[in-house]
Amino acid sequence: MTLFEKSLQTLELPAVLQMLADCAVSQPAKDAAKALNPVTDIYEARARLAETSAARVMTSAKGAPGFSGVRDIRASVRRADIGGMLNTIELLEIAALLRTTADCAAYSGGAVERTAIDGLFHALRTNKYLENKISSAVIGEDEIADTASAELSGIRRRMRAAGERIRSALNKIISSPTYQKALQETIITVKNDRYVVPVRADHKSSVPGLVHEISSSGATLFVEPMGVVQINNEIRELIAKEKQEIERILTELSADVASFGDDIISDFQILAELDLIFAKAKLSQRLNAHEPELTDESALVLRRCRHPLLDPAKTVPVDLKLGGDFDTLVITGPNTGGKTVALKTLGLFCAMAQCGLHIPAESDSRMPVFEKILADIGDEQSIEQSLSTFSSHMTNIVAILSECESASLLLFDELGAGTDPVEGAALAISIIEYARRRGSFIAATTHYSELKTYALAQSGVENASCEFDVETLRPTYRLLIGVPGRSNAFAISRRLGLPESVIAGARERVSGENISFEEAVGQLENARRAAENEREDAYRLRAAAERDARIAEKYRAELEREREKLSAEARRDTRRVLDETRAHADAIIAELREIRRTASEDGETEAINAFVPDILRELNELDSGAPSAPGGAQNDGLQDGRLAKIGDTVRLLAFGTTAEVVAVNGAMLELQAGSMKIMAKPEEVRLVGAASRKKSKAATKTTAASASGTSPSELRPAVSSELDLRGMTSDEALLLMERYLDSAKLANLESVTIIHGKGTGALRAAVRQALSAEPTVKAFRPGKYGEGENGVTVAVLK
Repeated sequence: MTLFEKSLQTLELPAVLQMLADCAVSQPAKDAAKALNPVTDIYEARARLAETSAARVMTSAKGAPGFSGVRDIRASVRRADIGGMLNTIELLEIAALLRTTADCAAYSGGAVERTAIDGLFHALRTNKYLENKISSAVIGEDEIADTASAELSGIRRRMRAAGERIRSALNKIISSPTYQKALQETIITVKNDRYVVPVRADHKSSVPGLVHEISSSGATLFVEPMGVVQINNEIRELIAKEKQEIERILTELSADVASFGDDIISDFQILAELDLIFAKAKLSQRLNAHEPELTDESALVLRRCRHPLLDPAKTVPVDLKLGGDFDTLVITGPNTGGKTVALKTLGLFCAMAQCGLHIPAESDSRMPVFEKILADIGDEQSIEQSLSTFSSHMTNIVAILSECESASLLLFDELGAGTDPVEGAALAISIIEYARRRGSFIAATTHYSELKTYALAQSGVENASCEFDVETLRPTYRLLIGVPGRSNAFAISRRLGLPESVIAGARERVSGENISFEEAVGQLENARRAAENEREDAYRLRAAAERDARIAEKYRAELEREREKLSAEARRDTRRVLDETRAHADAIIAELREIRRTASEDGETEAINAFVPDILRELNELDSGAPSAPGGAQNDGLQDGRLAKIGDTVRLLAFGTTAEVVAVNGAMLELQAGSMKIMAKPEEVRLVGAASRKKSKAATKTTAASASGTSPSELRPAVSSELDLRGMTSDEALLLMERYLDSAKLANLESVTIIHGKGTGALRAAVRQALSAEPTVKAFRPGKYGEGENGVTVAVLK
């Protein structure tokens, strides 16, 4: 056993690995867990930790995959590869492995985020063909299915038929009155794979046949009657054929296994590795552990770490630091105060992390990767080897100093103990100095005050102590970095009742320097306690503030959700009202179109115009149920405190189209919208443009012209011969086209061009269908070359 392996045993890593093995499912993974060793490459160690973290996340999300079907089948596959025949148990194990492979491949499917173990899952090679072939043929450890082959099915069918014939013949014998006296029992049994009946020895001549066995008393002969000998022979032949066919089936299955041998072995190795990784994740959950950060820097920081082998309910978490400002930590304190546990925890956590195991410490813990972890902990005195306590320690230390190098972690328990205190302290300091010169990191426990003084004076060496409560005479098991430990011998003796005179005499014998040192340490300890109390008070206040902030954030989130819920409901109600309004408006527009189609050019126009105000009022009644416009503005005919007047441009609220006010008759407005005249109330329109001076003159001129008999169309502005509908929906385009055709007709245009584009053809079809029913259109045609071809329609007006 090497010194490194011996140190890992001293640090109790095998006990942790046994816990890991207990978390594994398959035996190969259990064996691999026990054989796990720390790696010294930082990238490999990081990869191992990342695998454990990925498995823990997956386990928390959807549980761990099953590995119960993982068996070491490598020997069976290799034997099949050289032409050997596998038995049913071996084939069943291979089928179970293939089934586990398929389950694990399905387990990883559908993952969105990439993880460190995706490559292992993707490397699995499922083989449903071979799995199903074995499972359908081998249905038990010693049973082959009838359906394994047509030949086997036929053999077994003939065997069952022969068995029925022989049982029928023997039933006739045992039920016949002729043989009642000769039979010992009226039963049929099997001896040497042949059907027989029990015959009394004194009546053996009554049942002619072959004797296969005699009972131990000699009173019963098991006779195969001559009438069934031929059938029994047939059954024996069928049994031989069955055995031969089964061997052929097993040989064929073995050959199939050999053909996929490399994939099967690869699947086994991957599944065993995955089982080990998920065992690490399970152990991490059990220990409430976290992944430490492995750094290139020479700084080790463990926060609130707990030894994994101790009861977590009784373990006091400690903080450990090494590296950075100091490469050596000298730990002092009373016996049973936790010094050795702290030392073991330090070394064990480094070994666990380098094995890819999470450590029971806070997630912000970090550490470097050590080339070697060497420990001298415990008393290994040996009478057989004539080694005292000091000699056994020194033997280990000699070996450690011969192997230590840069990036080594050295752990010494009670360094320099077991000999003269002065010489022991001097040796301890010299050993530390030698190891430091080799570039190693050192943590050592001691009772020597000389080492405390050395740590205070030497750069790169730091004191630490295990706290002791003098009032209760008990250690608190807290490790204090930067504070040397006090001996507390006088205080403890006084608490235990030692006479004060004895204590005073002892104090006189201690040098003044030692007394001053202990008093300084005591003052430092009191200052530390006060600072720690203040820190705890600040921590409590901060925790309370954070808790209040979380509660406030929770309430804010709830209010925001409630507001969103109410807003969504309001939007749904608004949308419903608007949809109802729009549906009603569409129905009214359709009704208007139908009326226009059936109306003559002159005869019923006035009747239609008289009907429009009623429709508008109905729409406005619906519109009043919709929410008001943003800012609370009301859509009515008022603007700047005045009513609409002749020449103003207004928008009809029901249709969304604009019209011009041509007359004001009391409380009603007469509007001109294209070729239609509409009567509306002021609240049914919204003013969008005031009448300009020019427009007012035009209106006056129009009125005068009307009075003098001049046609208003002669004064109407020119209408374009083209209408561009591209980009509109069919409903919008048809409504606009209808108004445009009325204007074109009034402008005495002979033909117009409707531009609808080519696109999908839906708008073109809607336009042409509407033109075919338009009373003002005489004929229409597609555009010619140079006119826009099929992207336009030319309509000839009546």
